[in-house]
Amino acid sequence: MREKAVERRNVNKEHNSNFKAGYIPIDEERLHKTGLRGRKGNLAICVIILLFILAVINLIITLVIWAVIRIGPNGCDSMEFHETGLLRFKQVSDMGVIRPLYKSTVGGRRNENLVITGNNQPIVFQQGTTKLSVEKNKTSITSDIGMQFFDPRTQNILFSTDYETHEFHLPSGVKSLNVQKASTERITSNATSDLNIKVDGRAIVRGNEGVFIMGKTIEFHMAGNMELKAENSIILNGTVMVNTTRLPSSSSGDQFGSGDWVRYKLCVCADGTLFKVPVTGQNMGCQISDNPCGNTH
Repeated sequence: MREKAVERRNVNKEHNSNFKAGYIPIDEERLHKTGLRGRKGNLAICVIILLFILAVINLIITLVIWAVIRIGPNGCDSMEFHETGLLRFKQVSDMGVIRPLYKSTVGGRRNENLVITGNNQPIVFQQGTTKLSVEKNKTSITSDIGMQFFDPRTQNILFSTDYETHEFHLPSGVKSLNVQKASTERITSNATSDLNIKVDGRAIVRGNEGVFIMGKTIEFHMAGNMELKAENSIILNGTVMVNTTRLPSSSSGDQFGSGDWVRYKLCVCADGTLFKVPVTGQNMGCQISDNPCGNTH
């Protein structure tokens, strides 16, 4: 007992005299510094700068929306939103591309015109492959599936390209139709007007079962050549007149037998059959050994 009491007394005496127990040396320069330091401080500065940039961008977008839509204390001054999904523009709007939703309608007020203006650019309405382009000098409509115009009040069809159901007619007031290629069974005109087909270059009229041209008077005016081709025969029924003022001719007769010129004479039978005879001399007729007219010359 006495030894344990002496040992406890010595331990308490040593502990009370040890002033360095639990002591940790601290740098005096960092003793009074608090907060984020090092990489944490740099990261905090980057986050603050990013938030500032986002705030500036948000302010610019807000100012643009306020200037364009014109939002004021009484609401929006340039457009109205209705519960039916109608979006109404109350002032002149400047827009580039409008993409309506499925089965949408673009229209004006009942007693006012809908004015759409393009600043030196065409106005284009497009739905799929169908496109309506309104330009300064022309209006064009292109479609791969056809088109149809009808009166919205009476639902009467004014113009349609559905040739199987409706016969193709030009709308009232349209005098000419400009196409590059047309496939149809027949082309006719009114009884009181002429049918004129004009081309700038070359016109090709082709029929799978033949081409029939009928009219009171048929005239062909060409700047170049006219070529008639048929697998079986070409029939000209009626009075045929050829203006020879523009046909090539030779003033001298010594070129008939030369190799530079190959000339033919156009002959006609009593039944209207046409055939050609090579010209080998002056004042020669149509009598040849192989005459297609038979006994009738």
